[in-house]
Amino acid sequence: MTLPTDSQVQILLVEDEAVLALDLCDTLEADGYRVVGTARSGPRALSLFQQHRVDLVLCDIHIQGEWDGIETATRLQAERPVPLIYLTAHADQATLERALRTGPAAYLTKPATMASLRAAIILALQRFAEPAPAPAPDRDLHTRDTILQLGDHVFIKDNYQFVRIPLRDIQVLEADNTYTTLITTARKYALRLSLGAVLERLRFPALVRVHRSFALNIEQVEAFSEAEATVAGQLVPLGRQYKENFLQQFQPR
Repeated sequence: MTLPTDSQVQILLVEDEAVLALDLCDTLEADGYRVVGTARSGPRALSLFQQHRVDLVLCDIHIQGEWDGIETATRLQAERPVPLIYLTAHADQATLERALRTGPAAYLTKPATMASLRAAIILALQRFAEPAPAPAPDRDLHTRDTILQLGDHVFIKDNYQFVRIPLRDIQVLEADNTYTTLITTARKYALRLSLGAVLERLRFPALVRVHRSFALNIEQVEAFSEAEATVAGQLVPLGRQYKENFLQQFQPR
């Protein structure tokens, strides 16, 4: 399934070896990521970074031009913080020490395996994003899926990658035993979390619990009655004990 652009993790690739860059682009995009551009030099990388939303930078240390990869990464980070993964064929101590000063999430030696790159991307996003608070100790600690929050977006673990979801796009949460289905304008995601745990981790005030098994985005309610509300054409039941809280979301005029 091809994800909408807004949901894909967007990667800037800084690599001056054309064959390797093409191979990395194909592999990353096959894995569901979107490569916003490939830069062979530092100034080109900076230009692409300024033009696009970039969620992660994958950067070779030894590239063409006056700026090497470390100098390039430093200039990108000065624009705005972003998760950074270095690729290099040279792992000498002096280079490593310079690279570490830029705070990379990973430092991979070429040729990097796809398994190690996948793991590095997930860890980079996980370390960079602001994690939602953990729930009180219960069985969710052993079965929980990862939800990472970054501003008004969250990253949801979907197979082996994180998918970016604007909080405003969440329509309904529907619980089924130990799973909760997160329904957005684009697709559905199954989370191995209770409904209460998902609501606690998302920290999005517009998501209001209206039933033992349902929560909805109050900003996307199209209509409601005594028994149910409609969100994007879906009927969501209003539980008796949650109805008062639901009605309090509306200001009488």
